[in-house]
Amino acid sequence: MASRGHILLQLFVFLGLATTAFSLSPNYYASICPQALPTIRKIVEAAVYNERRMGASLLRLHFHDCFVNGCDASILLDPTPTIDSEKNANPNQNSIRGFEVIDQIKMEVDKVCGCPVVSCADILAVAARDSVVALGGPSWRVRLGRRDSTTASRTQANLDIPSPFMDLPALIDNFKSHGLNERDLVALSGGHTIGFAQCFTFRSRIYNATNIDPSFAEERKLTCPLNEGHTNLAPLDPTFEIFDTAYFNSLVNKKGLLISDQALFNGGSTDELVKTYSLYPEAFQYDFAKSMINMGNIKPLTGDQGQIRVNCRMVNP
Repeated sequence: MASRGHILLQLFVFLGLATTAFSLSPNYYASICPQALPTIRKIVEAAVYNERRMGASLLRLHFHDCFVNGCDASILLDPTPTIDSEKNANPNQNSIRGFEVIDQIKMEVDKVCGCPVVSCADILAVAARDSVVALGGPSWRVRLGRRDSTTASRTQANLDIPSPFMDLPALIDNFKSHGLNERDLVALSGGHTIGFAQCFTFRSRIYNATNIDPSFAEERKLTCPLNEGHTNLAPLDPTFEIFDTAYFNSLVNKKGLLISDQALFNGGSTDELVKTYSLYPEAFQYDFAKSMINMGNIKPLTGDQGQIRVNCRMVNP
């Protein structure tokens, strides 16, 4: 009869193997489809070359996916009688974009792999990284092996995606609820160094805020009239086509576009980190890459959970 210690040892070995088998790994596709990642990169680079703004859109897709029940590609699901699509949530409706690029990536990746082995959730994670690199930002080894959800939640998206109107305590609480700390909050907010925001998300700041540079407010009012132009776009950063630290320089100079942007530099606990990132681009790039990995680890489906969708927009029949 095996001793109790021997049985426990076997149990620990089994649990260790199980953890290893179901954990994310940068090498997940190295043997099953080595052409997967180069194919994703090629399509992302072409999409960003064609429209620089697409880089920010693909990064935002991954962000908005991970903050709702984890990084599971639920944001890509179209509405059906049984799917309450996150595309219709307030933070996403008429705002989130880049779905056609994801569709193209999925089609090409499945072609080079010979079958659907790459999840839509992993495509979102890799496309976000490749978008940042294409715009001059840092690279990182994306951990892979996620599977795709079979459900979505518009309600959860409304609750969990950070609002552009949040103050610092609300932002800290929101990120903490996803297992992310204040450094993650500031670093990931630095993703606003690329992209745009719609007028309705920053109108209250440029017309009512006191912690704003007056000339910056007046300039933005030209894009965003008081009672019209709700969807007019303004850049989140003066060098919106380049992944740099101008976003943090703007915050230091009270030129953050969103309430949630300027909240990071407004006399609170994150001020020093904003200053550091504005002065030391290498520190920001290092922390951004690290925080993207942390975000990509939010509640992934692995092992036999979920599925590998054939079409990113719908659950497999």
